[in-house]
Formats: sequence, C-alpha cells, structure tokens
Amino acid sequence: MASNIDFVNFVMEQINDIGIVSQKKMFGEYMVYVNQKPIILICDNIAYLKKWDCIKALCVENEVGFPYNGAKEHYILDVDDKETLAEIIREVEKVAKIPIKKIKKSKG
Repeated sequence: MASNIDFVNFVMEQINDIGIVSQKKMFGEYMVYVNQKPIILICDNIAYLKKWDCIKALCVENEVGFPYNGAKEHYILDVDDKETLAEIIREVEKVAKIPIKKIKKSKG
C-alpha cells in the first residue's frame, strides 16, 4: 500500500519550523528532507526514522519496525506529538549529511 500525500503533508507541517522541509516520492513512498538532508522515511503512512545514536534516549519509548523488506530496524515516530517529534528531528538534523550526488563518468 502506497503512502497518502495528505499524511506526508501532515508530517511536513509538524516539523516545518525546524528548517526547509521538502519531500520526494520514491516507489510510491516518500522521503522527507529537512534542510536538504533525508530524515524521515514514510512507508504505508507510517513515519520511520533511522536509529541514530544521538536520539537513543529520546526514542526509548518508540515502537520499532521495518519500512520495507530488507531494511534495517527503524524507530516509528509519533507524528501527533509535535513537540517530541520536533526535538527528535532537530537532533538528527544536526548530524545528518546532505547526500552527495555522484557524477557519472563518461565513456570514451
């Protein structure tokens, strides 16, 4: 089941005061970016967050799950708790990196 854009927009609204928030659709699911950094993976209308060391203490009570087959275990975010969500995302945004686009080598 693919995620609903209304859910994605809700998640984005919950964290819009942290920085520049955007999303990219991928295979029917979505990646939410904060300041160009991939932060939240949304699959089947569930918000997943990679298990970062910097948020272990903040996510002790969070459920965990697998966003897709073959994925590592992720935290499941409570997107209704705006304050806690923002605190968690702020910490991750500090350590996450902007992806580097690979330059394709030309043949010849």
